[in-house]
Amino acid sequence: MRKTALITGASKGIGKELARLLAKKGCNLVLVARSSEYLTRLKEELEDQYGVEVRVIVKDLCEADAPKEVFDEVKQAGIRIDYLINNAGFGDWGRFMDKPWERYKTMIELNTMALTYFMHLYVNEWKGKQGGKILNIASTAAFQPGPMMAVYFATKSYVLKLSEALNHELGEEGTSVTVLCPGPTSTYFGEESGMSASRLVKNVKIARASDVARLGYDAMMKGKPVAIHGAMNKIAPFAIRFFPRKWVTHLSARVMRLPKKR
Repeated sequence: MRKTALITGASKGIGKELARLLAKKGCNLVLVARSSEYLTRLKEELEDQYGVEVRVIVKDLCEADAPKEVFDEVKQAGIRIDYLINNAGFGDWGRFMDKPWERYKTMIELNTMALTYFMHLYVNEWKGKQGGKILNIASTAAFQPGPMMAVYFATKSYVLKLSEALNHELGEEGTSVTVLCPGPTSTYFGEESGMSASRLVKNVKIARASDVARLGYDAMMKGKPVAIHGAMNKIAPFAIRFFPRKWVTHLSARVMRLPKKR
């Protein structure tokens, strides 16, 4: 019997590549995002190429009840979800005081609240049954504070800590929780967040979304708690443990600033 994966933020970037990878493996899909056009196009591509069943749910997950509405629609359709992939999220580059509160409220709702709500719904759905697998997309931003993207970094730290804790807690239920922490990746994130202008993006190698998706998929299937993409990205979280916190914040601030004009 085919497995089924639910992927949020599936219309672009890492989410889209995960959908392609899972479809190639013969997995049916439930794809969730705001864009009907992008999702429908992806549905047609995957069904035609791989012969899998793809259900599209157009939903703004920033709305408080959206995860429950998605959960109820999937359940009413008689679909069992085996893999939950929380990919939806966004960031915004710039000084904290310069952004409207509504922008941060929406970011917190999507990056943390929706993700947490989906996990709570599905781990209870799986309780007492064969467990499932969860893949949460965080970031290397999760390992340090991030001046110029303070709220985004904080939300990804939340995702990292929550995922690690729940992977330990839910192990006896037969459910694994993997958190994927990519660095700068070739998606629409940089342009949409404004982060493309920062020193970080200007001075590092940008990973391919397909490579990041592959790492996340492999880690989820093996039940690994944390997956970090890129050799240098793996070194940094451990190296910063030996520096005073004030230094770590200062270094982070330097790479997040605009590059100097020549």
